[in-house]
Amino acid sequence: MSTRTVPLGRGQRAVADAVTMTRRGVAHWGRQPGTMVVGLLFPVMMMVMFAYFIGGGMAVEGGGDYTDFLVPGMLALTMAFGLEATMVAITQDIERGVLDRFRSMPIAPSSVLVGRSLLDMINSAVGLLVMLGAGWAIGWRWNGTATEALATIGLLLLLRFAMLWVAIYLGLVARKPEMVQAVQILVWPVAFMSNAFTSPDTMPDWMGAMADWNPMSATAGAVRELFGNPGWESGTWAADHTIALAAASPLLLLAIFVPLALHRYARLGS
Repeated sequence: MSTRTVPLGRGQRAVADAVTMTRRGVAHWGRQPGTMVVGLLFPVMMMVMFAYFIGGGMAVEGGGDYTDFLVPGMLALTMAFGLEATMVAITQDIERGVLDRFRSMPIAPSSVLVGRSLLDMINSAVGLLVMLGAGWAIGWRWNGTATEALATIGLLLLLRFAMLWVAIYLGLVARKPEMVQAVQILVWPVAFMSNAFTSPDTMPDWMGAMADWNPMSATAGAVRELFGNPGWESGTWAADHTIALAAASPLLLLAIFVPLALHRYARLGS
């Protein structure tokens, strides 16, 4: 009795290729575990420093513990941490000619970038669990339901997924590892200009308006709301619709940067 191999459809092949690329990245982790450990510990150290060094002098409008206010903000802010590692990996693959070799192989063109994003999402999910455990250890508590907790984690990972595609596109634009630092300088102000640590009402009007509409602020506000943690009431439309914005903002970023990244990847050799 003969057996025949059923050829994979285009979509199935793209998924299989993306999984292969993800496994390639996981293999790299095994050879460089220190980099992953440092990436997991850095946001924990930042959260501990803000909680204990600054938290004692901070008060939450309307009452509530500052740690319960801080941790949701740090969870949202952490979704922007480590993007430089993604950009460096992309630029190193460009400089070494790895991406050129991938583009010459009979694999789905999208699989290289999708595999990169899936690999980083695995790391991000582990990092999020570590942050939740660290927050619990320093006294943070959530007061919502299990469904609300799952929705919160989903919104955080959705923001991370969108930020990763922004980083992938910026890495393809930068092309050289030494350019990543210059690009990263632009990313940090955007991440910190949010309500992660304090209310936008305490900022200058123009900065407060930018912070109100920052996707980080939307996600941080949604996390506080779903976890039942204290927050500041600014009275703006963005502050009153944080959950809707926390879902819409990453989807908008994905709609913009996924096509841009795929187009940029396709034109690397031109």
